[in-house]
Amino acid sequence: MHMRPLGLPVLLGFCAAALLAGDEKSGVNWTEYLGGAESTQYSPLKQINKSNVHQLEVVWTYKTGDRGNYIFNPIVIDGVMYVLAQNNSFVALDATTGKELWTHANMGAVGTRGVSYWENRDRSDRRLLYINAGFLTAIDAKTGKTIETFGDNGRTDLRTGMDRDPGRPLQTNNPGRVFMNLIIIPLPAGGAGYDATAADIHAYDVRTGKLAWVFHTVPHPGEYGYETWPPDAWKTVGGVHNWNEMTVDEKRGIAYIPLGTARYDFYGANRKGYDLFANSLIALDARTGKRLWHFQMVHHDLWDYDLPVAPKLITVRHNGKLVDAVAQATKFGFLYVFDRVTGEPLWPVEEHRVPQTDVPGEWTSPTQPFPTQPPPFARQSFTERDINPFLSEEDQIKIRELLKSSRNEGLFTPPSLRGTISAPGHNGGANWGSVAVDPNKGYLYVISREHPTFDRLELPGTNRGRGLGRGRAGPPGAPFAPAPVPPPAPADESFTHYVSPINFISQIYGTSAMGPPWSNLTAYDLNAGTILWQVPNGGVLELEQQGHHDTGARNPRGGPVVTAGGLIFAATASDHKVRAYDQDTGRVLWVRELPTGSDGVPAVYEVAGREYIAFCVAGGNGYLAPRGGTGPSAPPTAAVNSYMVFALPQK
Repeated sequence: MHMRPLGLPVLLGFCAAALLAGDEKSGVNWTEYLGGAESTQYSPLKQINKSNVHQLEVVWTYKTGDRGNYIFNPIVIDGVMYVLAQNNSFVALDATTGKELWTHANMGAVGTRGVSYWENRDRSDRRLLYINAGFLTAIDAKTGKTIETFGDNGRTDLRTGMDRDPGRPLQTNNPGRVFMNLIIIPLPAGGAGYDATAADIHAYDVRTGKLAWVFHTVPHPGEYGYETWPPDAWKTVGGVHNWNEMTVDEKRGIAYIPLGTARYDFYGANRKGYDLFANSLIALDARTGKRLWHFQMVHHDLWDYDLPVAPKLITVRHNGKLVDAVAQATKFGFLYVFDRVTGEPLWPVEEHRVPQTDVPGEWTSPTQPFPTQPPPFARQSFTERDINPFLSEEDQIKIRELLKSSRNEGLFTPPSLRGTISAPGHNGGANWGSVAVDPNKGYLYVISREHPTFDRLELPGTNRGRGLGRGRAGPPGAPFAPAPVPPPAPADESFTHYVSPINFISQIYGTSAMGPPWSNLTAYDLNAGTILWQVPNGGVLELEQQGHHDTGARNPRGGPVVTAGGLIFAATASDHKVRAYDQDTGRVLWVRELPTGSDGVPAVYEVAGREYIAFCVAGGNGYLAPRGGTGPSAPPTAAVNSYMVFALPQK
C-alpha cells in the first residue's frame, strides 16, 4: 500500500553524477559495514581487474581462535583494520601485515556482522560504536580503550525511551548507521513470539550517548498509520523490526530503513489490518526521525517476509533522465525500485489478487503489490517438476505427496491448518548482505537462495510439523484496487495462539527439497529494468566430491562486493570457496579454495598504493557445512577461523 509523501522537504541541488563512486578517502578505506553509509558494497579501486585477478595470492592471515561459526565485515581506516575475534573481542590490525595493534575484550554478546565508526571534524576523536549485551558501547579507535564520557561509563542501555520494557537486554547484529553526530540504531523485537516488543528506531548522540529521537514502527495514537492496526495495538503487538541493515543518503540526510514482520510471524488474528509499518521501506529525516515516505511490500504479512537486506542507493537513466533511486530486494524474489526523494516506483506496482486464508479468526489482504519491472530473481513456486533430483526415489515420493496434500497455490498462499508450501519461503530470496550495486553503471547484483518452507499452524506443544526436516511464476489474476482496511478488532478480543514450527523441508546434505540451483547470482540493468544474466553461485562440497558442480550454494549468507576493476567477489560456506566473477557476463575468472566456509561480506581497501581484499573465513552460517574430511561420511576436522587477505604480487 503506497502512501504519497507528506510534508517532504524540498531537497534540491544535489548532482546525481557526484553520488556514490566515493571520494579518495572512501575508495581507499572501507569505512563502514557494507563499505559505506550507502550500503553499495562497491569499491572504486581497480588495481585488481579482469586481466590480473588470476594472480591473487594470500598476503596475510590472522587466526582468530575457535569462536564457532561467525561472520564479520571488517572495516579499514587509514591502514588499520578492525575485526571481531575470539571471545567477542575487537581487535585492531595493521591492514598490510595482520599484526595486532590492540585488543578490546567484551563481556557478553556482540553484534556479529559489523561495527560503526565515527570521527570528529579534525579527526582527534575517533570512535568505534557497537552493541554489546544490549548496550550501545563506544571505544577509542586509536587505543581500544572504553570512552568513559559516553553514556554511563562508556555505554547506553538500548531500552532507554522504550514504551514497554522487555525485561531483558536488547541485543542486535545490525550495527546501525552513523550520520553526522548521530548513530541510528534499530531495536530488536526481543523475541519471535506473540509477546515480542515493538522495535522502534532510536538515534543517539555519538559523543554523549544520549537519546536524540525515536520513530515508532508500530504507530501510536495520532501518528500516521495508527488506523491500520486494532486500537492500541502499540501496547501489545511487537516486531516490525529492522533486524538486518539500513542505508543513509548522507547528502540529503535521509535514512532508508527496511522493516520486518509484525509478531506473530505466521498468524495475525491479533493484528487484523495492513499493519503499517511492517514489511515497509521507510524514508526518515535522519536528523529528526520524521517520516518522509514509505512503501509497504507485504500487507498483513503471514509468511515472515520481512525486508531482509539494506536498500541500495543507485543512479539510473530512466525515461531519458538521471534519477537517484533506491532499490529494495525481498525474501520472496521481487526487486522494487523507487525515486529516492519522492518514493514513487520507477515502474508501476500493481495490486494483484492472492490466495485467501481458511484459518478461523485470521484475515488476509485480498491483494499484494507486484512490481511490473524488474522481473523476479528467484523462483516463486514449487511443483513436482522442481523436486530435488539428488533425492532417493522414496524421498521424492514423500515430497510429491507433501506437495499434493498441502495448500500450494503459488506466492502468498497463507499458512494453514493442513499445511502450506511457501516458496521461496522465509529462508529464500535475498538476505542480509546479499545485494551489491555498481553505482556508475546503474547495475545491481543479488545473490539469492531458494529453500521453500512448510508452514502448518498448530496449537503450542503439538509439534506435528517436525520430522519432515528442516519456476518463475507470474502474478496471479488481474490487477485490482486493494480492499479497505477491515474493521479493527476490539482491543480485548481473544484469539487462538497458533504457532508454526520452523520446517525447511531440508533433505540430503541439508539441501532444499527443491532442485538446484539453490543459489544464483543475478545481474540487473536498472536503467532498463531487465536481467542481464543469471548464473549459479557456488556449490555443495559433498555433491562436488561426487562430481556434481554448479548446483548453487546451500543456504548462502555470503554477500558480493563489486569493484571498478569489473569484478564481483563472493565467498560461499557450503563449498569452502571464494570466486571472482566477470561483472559483465557472470563468468568465473578466479576460484580459491578456503580452509573452511566463508560467509558475510568482504572488504576492499588500499594502503600505500596496493589494493587488498579481506574475507572472514570462519565457517559462517553455511548450514551443515563440513570443515574437513574426504567424503560425506568423514568426520569434520577442527576449524581454523581466520581473516584471509588477498592482493596481487608486489613487483
